[in-house]
Formats: sequence, C-alpha cells, structure tokens
Amino acid sequence: MNKILIIRLSSIGDIVLSSPLLRAIKAQKPALEIHFLTKKMYKPVLQHNPYIDKLILLENDISGLVKEMKKEKYDYIIDLHKNLRTFRIKKGLNVPANSYEKLNWEKWLMVKFKINNLPHKHIVQRYFDTLAPIGVVDDAQGLEYYNGLNAQSAISALPQELGSDFAVLVIGGTYFTKQIPLSKALEITEKVRIPVVIVGGPNDYDMAQEIIEKARKKVYNTAGKANLNESAEIIRRSSFVITADTGMMHIAAAYQKKIYSLWGNTIPEFGMTPYMPQNPERSIILENKLLSCRPCSKLGFKECPKSHFECMEALNLDGVWE
Repeated sequence: MNKILIIRLSSIGDIVLSSPLLRAIKAQKPALEIHFLTKKMYKPVLQHNPYIDKLILLENDISGLVKEMKKEKYDYIIDLHKNLRTFRIKKGLNVPANSYEKLNWEKWLMVKFKINNLPHKHIVQRYFDTLAPIGVVDDAQGLEYYNGLNAQSAISALPQELGSDFAVLVIGGTYFTKQIPLSKALEITEKVRIPVVIVGGPNDYDMAQEIIEKARKKVYNTAGKANLNESAEIIRRSSFVITADTGMMHIAAAYQKKIYSLWGNTIPEFGMTPYMPQNPERSIILENKLLSCRPCSKLGFKECPKSHFECMEALNLDGVWE
C-alpha cells in the first residue's frame, strides 16, 4: 500500500478531530502517502498540516473531481464523513474503503426518546476504528492544529496593551441552540478577573460589540476582525478558554488549553468533548443535566424548540468562578 485518501468534507471541529489520524499514520506507516479531501472553504484548517502530502479541495463538481482523482491510483479510502457525496466519490474511485460509524440511530433514540444506547467512546476513537484494517492505532497524543503563525506573528485584531494573561470567550456557532447567549457572555465578562478576548466570526461582530458596551471590565473584540488561523493563534496564546460546543473548542483542545465548555442542546455523550487524553482534567464540562428536553437535536436549531433556552440561560457557571 502506497497511497490513501482521507475524506472529511466539513466542518472545522470534525476536521480538527481527524488530526490524530494523520500524525499516527505518518508515525506508524511513514512510507504511506496521505491525501486529504475537504471542502474548499475549510482549506485554512488543513493547509499548514505537515502530515498531508496533498490537500484536495471540493467545490461543486464531484464528477470532474473524481475523474481527476482517479489518476492518483489510491490503494485505500478512509471516509470520515459518510454521506451521499462521499458515497459517490468512493463509488467513482472504486478502491477498497472503510467508513466510520456515525451512530445516527443511537443519536435519534437519544434525541427522540432519551434512550441512551450511545457507546462510551469518543469520536476520535471511532475515527481510529477505520484505520484498523491498515494496522494504525491511536497514539493517545490528542489533537493537533497548525495555524501557520508563531508567537512573534503580529495579529492586528489584538491590542498592544493586552499583555499575555487573558481569557478567550468564543461566541457564535453554526446553530443558535449551541451558542452562548448574551446574558451568559455578560456574566462571564463580569466575573472573569483577567481581560477577555472575544473570538468569533463576522456574524458575531454585533453581539461582541454589545458585550463590550455593557461590560465594565477590559473586553476586546476580535470577532470578524481575525481570520480563522489568527483566532486559533489567539486561543493558543490565551490563559484559558470559555466556549460552547464549537469547532474552536476543539482547536483549544489541540493546544491543550484549560477549557470551560458550555453545552446547550447537544450533550457530551455524543462523543465530541474536548479530546485531551493526556490532560483530561483541563476540560471542564458545564451542562444543565436536569432538563428533560436535552438533547433536542444532534446538531442544533435556529431557535429553542421549547422557547425557553434554559439549557444555556439557566446554566450554572459557578464551576468557572471557583
């Protein structure tokens, strides 16, 4: 076996969670060439990873892409996404493949009936199950993230007077019901004793500005100002991170930061908690376990189905202040 293709089309967190596989393959099968297929919009997540020999970017034309990829003559495919598009890609390439188990049935039972048949197994470990046929195992070294920057790199979104002792608050996210609400963000900025840097995307800029206007302490907004890899570097430089269940949470785990993660409609039992096998004590999970409506979705909603959003609004953050 000379060349393998790994497929994970999206999103930031799921791609970061695949990073241990790349490292382990190169360490345990150094002669094996690794190609990685993802969506073009996620190029920044992988473009600096030293273990990828070729990064392939999907836009819209799957048929044309498959035609080009056939020239690579892959020996094996690892499908970490497992949907209709990856099925088409695997069928078109027509080489041996292995796909990870998404546990859709088990998640559905948990969401609809609160029947917990979920395995006590992190998604990273389930990703590694796909490598068993080629003899690669988990090295228990955790996640990695390469942002292309270093400690001396200037980040224009960071004020010069900030210093080196600051916390990061990650706001935003793909789904509203996974996001930290304004009330909790204000509580966090009020009680954290060191300066707080807000990290988020362009859509989070207005909320970040509202937090700054209402906060009485030093709070800085980089949402919409710093790009993805600059935001990752801000997290790497921080003292600790407060975040919801987001892709940036997994980037923080890759840097072995102390993480306070706030869980809304999703639950840790889905197997996507911060993966730090060498430092599990650095991950502090905060969730409202008393709510019978959790989890209401395996992904999330644009608004709370019950209209109260108590999974976040009523979340007790005493564990952070302690």
